[in-house]
Amino acid sequence: MTVIRKARPVVLIGVLLALIGFGISPAPAATSATLTVAAAIQQQNGATGTVSGYVAGQPTATNTVVRSNFPNDYALALADAAGQTATSSMLYVQIPSGFRSAYGLKTNPGLVGQKITVTGKLAAYFSHAGLTGATAFSGGGGSDPGDPGDPPDPGDYYAAAAGKTGPALKAALHTIISNQTKLSYDQVWNALKDTDQDPNNANNVILLYSGRSQSKSSNGGNPNDWNREHVWAKSHGDFGTATGPGTDVHHLRPEDVSVNGVRGNLDFDNGGGTVAECSGCAVDGDSFSPRAAVRGDVARMIFYMAVRYEGGDGFPNLEPNNSVNNGSAPYIGKLSVLKAWSQADPPDAFEKRRNQVIYDNWQHNRNPFVDHPEWVASIWP
Repeated sequence: MTVIRKARPVVLIGVLLALIGFGISPAPAATSATLTVAAAIQQQNGATGTVSGYVAGQPTATNTVVRSNFPNDYALALADAAGQTATSSMLYVQIPSGFRSAYGLKTNPGLVGQKITVTGKLAAYFSHAGLTGATAFSGGGGSDPGDPGDPPDPGDYYAAAAGKTGPALKAALHTIISNQTKLSYDQVWNALKDTDQDPNNANNVILLYSGRSQSKSSNGGNPNDWNREHVWAKSHGDFGTATGPGTDVHHLRPEDVSVNGVRGNLDFDNGGGTVAECSGCAVDGDSFSPRAAVRGDVARMIFYMAVRYEGGDGFPNLEPNNSVNNGSAPYIGKLSVLKAWSQADPPDAFEKRRNQVIYDNWQHNRNPFVDHPEWVASIWP
């Protein structure tokens, strides 16, 4: 009997050879076994893989992983040991939008040190061994991000200040907020266009003292332009525009050139005569008072500067006092008036948004007195 053998395997081989001949190759096969981080780093071939490891922090650059003050929910780094600090032993994981509420580190900072498992494409991310386009996350117990309308007060950010009062609270807050990205004076222009954007017109900024909505593009030094106002006057401590207090956007605000000139380096106090182009403002020979709607904002910016700059990083120790005419000394007043302003004008939606934008997009630190205005009385009773 004649046996007719099927030639299908030969045909399939021929098809594959033909495809290769035309420059078409099969996609990398998926990896079936769960990989360690070390194995995933070695298998950056574009295949789909499942990796299990400990959350080591958030990658922000090719060789940088931060373990706190996370800027966003877009990425995390995995390692084979919870205490790993070498970025060369980490896998950078891209977090797609559908998983950010449960696995983004800004929303879920408690994930650091926990073990999770992720499935995705074994491919470079941040020009570093990575896992992109993740399709599944498990483990770690990601937390509920809460209502987006809730006040931005990440509990973990202030954990080191919990239960403290007075000088101990001030010292703890100084340590927390000193972990920041520092800007150049040129970068401040773009930062202010973001932080002080008019909520009703994305092309404009709101000027601090005058309250006028003005085109973002009209910044400069000519009359009716807006420029960069140092709420803590830079001559009070003689720090100029050096990177540090001179470029800290927590106290830099857009303001009309002429109104900025009227304020100059005056201390803050009640009373005085009217100010052109600044309804509700007042000025006399030794002090300036902004419009009522932002007096609390001004006070909280002053308190931030006093906590952030304590003299230990090459800059003067800035402190509020109960005087005016402070001149070039690293003091600003009046403390009693600033405290009253903070209490009478609590943080509003604009100030809270500004604090969050600085944290998210620019300096990655916060003004604690916007989040906790009650801390003013604890530090300055």
